[in-house]
Amino acid sequence: MLLAFKGCFCLKRSKQTRGYEEPTVLAAETPFTVSEVEALHELYKKLSNLIINDGLIHKEEFQLALFRNRNRRNLFADRIFDLFDIKRNGVIEFGEFVRSLGIFHPNAPVEDKIEFAFKLYDLRQTGCIERDELKEMVLALLHESELVLSDDVIEMIVDKTWKDADTKGDGKIDLEEWKEFVSKNPSLLKNMTLPYLKDITMAFPSFVLSSEVEDSEV
Repeated sequence: MLLAFKGCFCLKRSKQTRGYEEPTVLAAETPFTVSEVEALHELYKKLSNLIINDGLIHKEEFQLALFRNRNRRNLFADRIFDLFDIKRNGVIEFGEFVRSLGIFHPNAPVEDKIEFAFKLYDLRQTGCIERDELKEMVLALLHESELVLSDDVIEMIVDKTWKDADTKGDGKIDLEEWKEFVSKNPSLLKNMTLPYLKDITMAFPSFVLSSEVEDSEV
């Protein structure tokens, strides 16, 4: 998930793009340093001009970044895009990009990761996860990982997960139940942490050369 973002893109810094926010502001609100936000801006510019040259990340560009194929529809990718699109205006602006990626930072609060994962599964945004939503996400994740399982095995996975998570037995999983379930199954959050985000300037070393931020400002 999102590992395709770990490409090496070397572009010279251009003037402010639409939705641009100052690195110092974003660094204060996320686990990233100022220089790391600068590096993310270079990555953002590359992704936001993959198809439409307007400095904003559209869903097709997001699909292309995730799967190298803008025509491959996937519920998982759609949900990630929707959660990154905080303003719900159909595009991901730079500030949204940095704040959302911040949740995947190794130093981000576990609570934030748990809530993001909960929203990911809450497809209809009702404040709880229903069984059919859980099954849809399981199928999407299996499809994304290209893992093929029989219908019987998938039903077993969904049934076991549902039985363990719906502790109140009311046919839905609320945030409280989700937090308890994740605490017993921490592996569910393994994709909620991207180690290379801990130091973007090391993951994308070429960005350091084009950053306008001096070390003394970090």
